[in-house]
Amino acid sequence: MGGTPSSSSNAPSGSGGTGVTINPAILTGPVTMQVPGLQITAMTTAIGNPTEVLCLMNMVLPEELIDDEEYEDIMEDIKQECSKYGQIRSMEIPRPIEGVEVPGLGKVFIEYNTSIDCQRAQQSLAGRKFDNRIVITSYFEPDRYHRREF
Repeated sequence: MGGTPSSSSNAPSGSGGTGVTINPAILTGPVTMQVPGLQITAMTTAIGNPTEVLCLMNMVLPEELIDDEEYEDIMEDIKQECSKYGQIRSMEIPRPIEGVEVPGLGKVFIEYNTSIDCQRAQQSLAGRKFDNRIVITSYFEPDRYHRREF
């Protein structure tokens, strides 16, 4: 009425003061970021060919894995989130051992029943934040996973 602007939510996309239309796909896609000194390429697309095993990096710190209760809480949180993308066959989070260099320390390994479930998880988890850290993903060879060659 009387030429006053409407704040109706039925206004066409892009109408408003700026005249800018935002593609919703760019808001939901993975985030690419450069971290000085980090030599991993394709941070938000998993490295390698899809497998059933997904390696999640930059999610946990070794000191967070020392206390048994905190470790169990972290395992449960990650398992609950990752099970949204498919059935989890197994999961490993290597823990620190005093005086021993533990392979894979600080990484989380999730084994799905299918590589399709693993891909779905990778696409959803890459670039997301977990405890204020950006998650980096990579596919992992199932044979190495089963031999615990992290």
